[in-house]
Amino acid sequence: MSADLQVEEPPRRLTEFAAAAGARDTHVWDRSFLPWDAYFAVVWLATAVFVLGADLPALPYRITAVALMSLLIPWYLRAGRPAMLDGGTDERQSLRYIVASVVIFLPPAFLVGETRLITFALAPPCFMLLPVRKAMITMAVVNVVPVAGWALIWRPESQVVFFNSVFAVATLAFSGFFGVWVIRIIEQSKERASLIGELEASREEVARLSAERGALTERERMSREIHDTLAQGFTSVLMLVQAVQTELDHDVPLARRHLDLMESTARQNLAEARALVAGGAPADLDGGSLPDAVRRLADRHEAPAGLEVTGAVRELPAGLEVVALRSCQEALSNARKHAGPGAPVRLTLAYGEASLTVSVRDEGDGFDLSAPRTGYGLAGLRARAAEVGGTAEIRSTPGGGTSVTVQLPVPTAHLRSSP
Repeated sequence: MSADLQVEEPPRRLTEFAAAAGARDTHVWDRSFLPWDAYFAVVWLATAVFVLGADLPALPYRITAVALMSLLIPWYLRAGRPAMLDGGTDERQSLRYIVASVVIFLPPAFLVGETRLITFALAPPCFMLLPVRKAMITMAVVNVVPVAGWALIWRPESQVVFFNSVFAVATLAFSGFFGVWVIRIIEQSKERASLIGELEASREEVARLSAERGALTERERMSREIHDTLAQGFTSVLMLVQAVQTELDHDVPLARRHLDLMESTARQNLAEARALVAGGAPADLDGGSLPDAVRRLADRHEAPAGLEVTGAVRELPAGLEVVALRSCQEALSNARKHAGPGAPVRLTLAYGEASLTVSVRDEGDGFDLSAPRTGYGLAGLRARAAEVGGTAEIRSTPGGGTSVTVQLPVPTAHLRSSP
């Protein structure tokens, strides 16, 4: 017998068995208890038949034994069944039921030896409601004491006493073996139910974290999209409004040109907003190539911005082209902020065999990369490139201009075949 089974604390084996039988169904034990009632009834009826059909002792003794044995029925319904349904949580109730059952059982067992057959109905509750050690002691009393009492009352032949003693020891061994076996199964079922519960809890936690991560990723994506489109567009509109306010008095043609640019920027922002809502491609890429989209970006830039395209232009994955376009937008926005008025900007799209390189270079004032920054643009630019396995490099020094180089790997399926 394993040490972990020899515990003195009152077990809750039926409750644990119910949880193990169906971790998600709390009513499994309630629905499956009827077979135990049927088992008790069958064993009791079989014992009554054996007692009434025995040759000895006389019929009045056998009837008395059945009458005494019938007291087990109301006691089982009143105390035994509730105790087992409760899982043996009330130690006093469980012990009271077992002790009283043994007391009721012993007198008829002293009168008629066949009464000991009902031991098969008394053994399961002992192991269900009591610790293993107490259950084994109870089963020893139930199996050995009746034989001793029966032998003292009727003084049978020694051969008959020996046969009944062997039967009692065998019954005790059988009860102990299967009692411990059932307990081990229940303990294993309890552990399995606990593992299932932990697995379900872990699965729910993973699902929750995944949902939170998905929501965070989507917020980050929308933040980048809004920053690279709407926010930059509104910034351009505000800068153009300020320029127009200073130009209306002395340079009306330039003010009108800036007003036209404001209208174009506002329309572009509206198109970008609709694309964001619809979840489609950026407005500049809708129905056109990446170089055409970058040219449109350059045309909307205040300072002169030229585009150079090298390599074999070809259609690339939509996600890759979006990253390239947004990188150009962010670099142009950065040039507008730091290069100074009228500083020329040069954009380059280099189509390589296994990569696409986007370069934006301005000859403006530049800035100190080591200075603390609170903006989202450069960090978002690096994050976009990293999402598709690329890299983003920003170089700038005060008075030395700024260069932004983004290198994006082209998936194998889109590599240009060699001639």
